[in-house]
Amino acid sequence: MVLLHGPGAHAAGWLPAIPALAVTHRIIAPDLPGHGATAVADAPLDAGRVLSWLDALIDRTCPTPPVLVGQLLGGAIAARFAAVSPGSIRALVLVVPFGLAPFAPTPAFGAAMTGYLTDPTGDSHDTLWQHCVHDLGEVQSRLGGRWDAMRNYNLALARIPAVAGALQTLLGLFAMPSIPDDVLARIAVPTTLVWGRDDAIVPVSVGEVAAARYGWPIRVLDNTGNEPAIEDPEAFVKAVTS
Repeated sequence: MVLLHGPGAHAAGWLPAIPALAVTHRIIAPDLPGHGATAVADAPLDAGRVLSWLDALIDRTCPTPPVLVGQLLGGAIAARFAAVSPGSIRALVLVVPFGLAPFAPTPAFGAAMTGYLTDPTGDSHDTLWQHCVHDLGEVQSRLGGRWDAMRNYNLALARIPAVAGALQTLLGLFAMPSIPDDVLARIAVPTTLVWGRDDAIVPVSVGEVAAARYGWPIRVLDNTGNEPAIEDPEAFVKAVTS
């Protein structure tokens, strides 16, 4: 199982869910290009280069076609990859993905995201996360010291100009435009949608429309936003593996 995280994040965001996922699957959790420890060479990122990176990653780490799981930005990348490389994966799970509808953030979320990207501080980080999860206090309490470690790593990465630049590029390539219907219709592998019922960034209605249009089952998780693997790892693992 290959896990692709969301924008401005890193592979460690999957840690709450990985132990349970690893009971039934061998887990590959990379940092997206320009994120975390995945450096980007001097050549500019483009969509073809990102999809080629994913193809090479799967080829080198997976002896058989894996289940590909993508969240938000990672979901948009995963969906486009599934459409052009159907033989490379055996199933697709899209977790509150970008790309199924035009990205239209609310003014409050847009202000929080801009505030964090332009001035990544502890306060702007937590303000952004209040829009990302159903109950930030509950997440912080459950993670304990792991929350502080993740928050500090998020901030350290956000302050690196190359990382911020890669994030902006990937958002422009994969998150802002909708994936054309004819591209989504070419996805031939079994596909499941996983959504947080309280997602304020990519509303569950987006998933419901896609589920009806393409015949994909949708699993909606209560009391979660767009970070279900962190907010409710038990429900997330069940949704991804059942």
